[in-house]
Amino acid sequence: MFADRVERPVLAGLAIVAMVLTSACADTRGGSLPYDKPLAAPDEQHFETLPEDYKIAPMDTLAVKLYQGNLLPGQDQISGDYAVDLAGHISLPLVGEVEAANLTTAQLDTKLSQLYGTKYFEHPDVSVAIKKSTAHVVTVDGAVQKGGQFPIAGPITLIQAIALAEGTTEDANARRLAVFRTIGGQRQAAAFDLTAIRRGEAPDPQIYPGDIIVVDGSKVKQAEKQIFQALPLIGIFRPF
Repeated sequence: MFADRVERPVLAGLAIVAMVLTSACADTRGGSLPYDKPLAAPDEQHFETLPEDYKIAPMDTLAVKLYQGNLLPGQDQISGDYAVDLAGHISLPLVGEVEAANLTTAQLDTKLSQLYGTKYFEHPDVSVAIKKSTAHVVTVDGAVQKGGQFPIAGPITLIQAIALAEGTTEDANARRLAVFRTIGGQRQAAAFDLTAIRRGEAPDPQIYPGDIIVVDGSKVKQAEKQIFQALPLIGIFRPF
């Protein structure tokens, strides 16, 4: 009987507390953050821009525009976006493959104007702009689940870079992976054994913004296959 008398007031008190808390949550603002206090302007954002003398790199995307009156049928299709392949070329209508890597956009402007002006147009005006650059991203391609360009703030490891692409595919040759990097102004490449790295049998190398990673596999592009064939399976960068 005594326990019952004690228990009832306690339960009643808990019920009242619960009601108060529920009411407070529903009808009051609560919390420790101040309300109605004006926010100051955010910090100024600084966006990294490419320098004027930036040289086009493999896997960049270029926006090419041709300004020329009285175009013949089909020649208005020249303007568009073009990806630079691993070998540093872009494939354009009429003129075919053109070497673009290691040129500035101004230099490529001049080169394309000369190519189109020699045979197809009179005084063509070609404009080239960088639409996507590998300078501030890491590019993962080949036999991966989700290839593409991924922004990174600083160095990451090779395993982390592959994780950004959601891992390798079933047809991947994880024993053969290439990393392409510009060193001393020269494009270089090295091959790595991803399986050995995952097992802890080989070090996990650092990957930097601007690096291009290609995982070997049955679906890699022909240009990539040719480069793989020329690379020894040694983690040392050398020109290609």
